[in-house]
Amino acid sequence: MALPKANRLKSRKDFQAVFREGIRRNGSYLTLRALKPLYSRKPSLDTATQTTQPIESVHISSIRIGISISTKVSKRAVVRNRIKRQITSALYSLLPRLAPGWRLVFIVKPTAAESKCVSPQFLQELEQLLAQAEVFDGNS
Repeated sequence: MALPKANRLKSRKDFQAVFREGIRRNGSYLTLRALKPLYSRKPSLDTATQTTQPIESVHISSIRIGISISTKVSKRAVVRNRIKRQITSALYSLLPRLAPGWRLVFIVKPTAAESKCVSPQFLQELEQLLAQAEVFDGNS
């Protein structure tokens, strides 16, 4: 089950913004990079961003999620796609509990393929990482 189109993080620019400005939380199978919504983010002290164009406004009502899985995890696309589907399925059940406006990127570690990780393990780790980053609704 795929994430709704409104909840997908697709553009390279969005991924780069999350990696550049977002917070990082690590687990045994996944790493979470999370960027707070514009309305709750503190202004950057970086002078380079002040001379460029103003920050685009993000549609506050939707959370955007991306999943990054490298060929280092597995050389076989079948394995990488299975892991991605399991993570997406677990995220789909968590979507109603997430606070709006966040941009999230989940990076899959090679240990996920080595240990034959299954959906309940991904769900448990996703909940743990999202709680650490305070992404659940009511925590931000």
